Amino acid sequence: MNSIRKHLPAVGIALITGMAVLHGPVAQLPNYHQFADQMTLFGIPHFCDVLSNIGFALIAIWGGWQLAPDREHPALADGWSGYRLFLIGLFLTAFGSSYYHLEPDNVRLVWDRLPITLACAGLLAGVWGDTHQRSSRSLTIILGLYGVASVAWWYISELAGNGDLRPYLLLQGLPMLLIPLWQWVYRTPSSERWTFAGALLIYLIAKLAELNDHEIANLLGAPTGHTLKHLLATAAAALILSCLIQRMRSEKLSNCHA
Repeated sequence: MNSIRKHLPAVGIALITGMAVLHGPVAQLPNYHQFADQMTLFGIPHFCDVLSNIGFALIAIWGGWQLAPDREHPALADGWSGYRLFLIGLFLTAFGSSYYHLEPDNVRLVWDRLPITLACAGLLAGVWGDTHQRSSRSLTIILGLYGVASVAWWYISELAGNGDLRPYLLLQGLPMLLIPLWQWVYRTPSSERWTFAGALLIYLIAKLAELNDHEIANLLGAPTGHTLKHLLATAAAALILSCLIQRMRSEKLSNCHA
């Protein structure tokens, strides 16, 4: 039973990849750049969509400040390479997404999507290192390069008139499947599993808010759906980092009492 369970993540990857191949190219929505937030304040266009990115940088700085000193601790060392890339991706997302939302177009969107892929790649690699109790360094490099390549693939295919988001969307979707599976297969403590599950659920809600940008704006005014997406994604990242920080604190407390 245990041997079968350990193969489930690989089966899941194969199924999702196969479905993506069979589906064919996934084009970007033709009106993608037409966001609901049209507010200009203090000379900043799309003010809410731009300003709501600041949380990514603040959370990344806080997470790095709390975790980096303990990067060699056994409770963090295996996943640290991945989590470091996660923090870097979050920090860069604040700038890349702000730059994009100031004047949305495909060229600027490249600089929005690149750090997002780095954050997704880092999170996947970090959890893999934690659950498999193996260094995440090599996987971090591989997934990071894949993330960059996925954005390049979209942009080049977009220029060719047949834009394809499949590799990019695959990297965003895999954490939803693999993180819960890895944590279940390798028996991560239930409190941590529930915290990560909550963060993934919040991120899923953020993606739904993004897809309903104008509808939420019509309902709430400000914030719009895309602004909410930024705020919810920041909350999801904060929940993951708080879980890692709490893990370190608990480990240190246990060592003190030992």
